Amino acid sequence: MAVTHDDLAPTPKGGNLGSKAGAFLMIFSILLGLFCFILSLIAESTRSEVKWTAGIDGGKEVETRCTYSGSGKLPLLSATAAFLALAMAMVVQHVYLLVAVSKSEPLIEITWDPESVFAKSLAWQAGFFFVSTWISFAVGEILLLIGLSVESGHLKNWAEPKPNCLTIRQGLFTAAGVLGLVTVFLASGLYITLLRAEIHLQDQETIRRRIVEASAMYASPAQRSPTIRAAPNEYPLQRQDQTLRNTLYYYLTTFDKHSTFV
Repeated sequence: MAVTHDDLAPTPKGGNLGSKAGAFLMIFSILLGLFCFILSLIAESTRSEVKWTAGIDGGKEVETRCTYSGSGKLPLLSATAAFLALAMAMVVQHVYLLVAVSKSEPLIEITWDPESVFAKSLAWQAGFFFVSTWISFAVGEILLLIGLSVESGHLKNWAEPKPNCLTIRQGLFTAAGVLGLVTVFLASGLYITLLRAEIHLQDQETIRRRIVEASAMYASPAQRSPTIRAAPNEYPLQRQDQTLRNTLYYYLTTFDKHSTFV
């Protein structure tokens, strides 16, 4: 199996964009937003309602009084859990994005290039998602706080007639749940925008590095192949010719010399 450049590339760490931990935190935040939406629907369906009754004294109607349909404990608990779930989702998403962006070298470098068209486009997109996320989060939390304050005002003696009764308009908890769900999706859009920008910048850096390496390779002068030379006094053919000259007369002369010595 061939090894590619992607196999040799380092795997993103847990605190970086595109890591498995980052994807898990984004999915976890979306689930918290969905949980907030479901709890808001429960609070909406169980919210306290007011019933007005007119008292009769001696055949004459007296001042009307109101009573609550319930103590408001269930909507209070549901709204409290939705409030905490939305706040936790917001904290998890933005703390992770803050840490991931601070560790991302391409995103830090692009902020120092005001002439880059891509940097301007990224700034507009990230700014839109960031501002809209905080606006949606703030409005949703305020609506939940209003519901909490109203439902917590009649936990005791809710069945006794009263001259004034505070109540919540229909759809307040539902609106808060929808805004909580929109908040986590807008924050996820901010995460996807930053991740797409980082991947684009990394691809550009890889292409630029390959162009530089290719230009350096073609710009370098061609190296000449080494020449093989014979060592001094190394003549194989001459030695072969010398052996051919050793005739019978040469051997006989050499033999006569040795015999005279004897």
